[in-house]
Amino acid sequence: MQKLDRRAFLKNTLALAGAAGLQAGTAHAGPKNALSPDRMGVLVDTTVCIGCRNCEWACKTAHGMKTPPIESYEDRAVFSAMRRPDDTALTVVNAYPNPRRPEVPFTVKVQCMHCGRPACVSACIVGALSKQENGAVVWDDAKCIGCRYCMIACPFQVPAFEYRKAIEPKVMKCDFCFERRKQDGLPACVETCPVEALTFGPREELVRVARDRVKRRPERYVSHVYGEFEVGGTDWLYLAGTDFAGLQFPKLGRSPAPGVSESIQHGIFAYFVPPVSLYALLGLLMWIAKNAPAEEGD
Repeated sequence: MQKLDRRAFLKNTLALAGAAGLQAGTAHAGPKNALSPDRMGVLVDTTVCIGCRNCEWACKTAHGMKTPPIESYEDRAVFSAMRRPDDTALTVVNAYPNPRRPEVPFTVKVQCMHCGRPACVSACIVGALSKQENGAVVWDDAKCIGCRYCMIACPFQVPAFEYRKAIEPKVMKCDFCFERRKQDGLPACVETCPVEALTFGPREELVRVARDRVKRRPERYVSHVYGEFEVGGTDWLYLAGTDFAGLQFPKLGRSPAPGVSESIQHGIFAYFVPPVSLYALLGLLMWIAKNAPAEEGD
């Protein structure tokens, strides 16, 4: 067997990496993040919500998901345990203790927050997730490779994977009724809410409305519009009558969530260094580590 020296191996490995990766310098997989100042949002007033869960039913119906009869959503037994959106429900309603009126718990709708600078968009190395000008963060199954980086990156733990499906599983999350809104329709949850706990409109206007409610009714609301500044701002905003920590909202800073991951991941894929190049370089490092002790003893 011919002995391969380190110098020859290094030369051949680097040549392979260069040929496989660096010649395709025009390919890009950066994220689309159309952050329009005119984008739309939703203001959720948790002090108005009555926990009817009509929004859950409307969401499933609008997205063609398996939907139980609307009468079944009157069952409040589901509030005994905290729930999260998953591949079978893109939005859920939970109940939390109300210190002021223990007999009437706070009920809170949970779904994708549609961040202004979404961590999921940043984390996706193939651009399968994108922030649209109308405010929606949407997923493209034609681009997705199933890496599930978006699930790890999301500070709200929203994206869910269809683990039950062996063939063509999808990443599932609220898409802000993107297709309905193309036809000038309202988000299904907003349209069906019987008490108008959900207000749809331009985000900047919703911020003003929320601040005005807090100013006019300090006895009703805590002085905090959740989503106004969290992770750089989200397009779903919340008002509450108790501290948001008591409603299991994560305490987040004002800096956008993408951070370092965006510069690292998209720096690599901006020049299209494909896996074969990375594996070749990894092989080089492994070969050096394996043979270094033997050579030191020569």
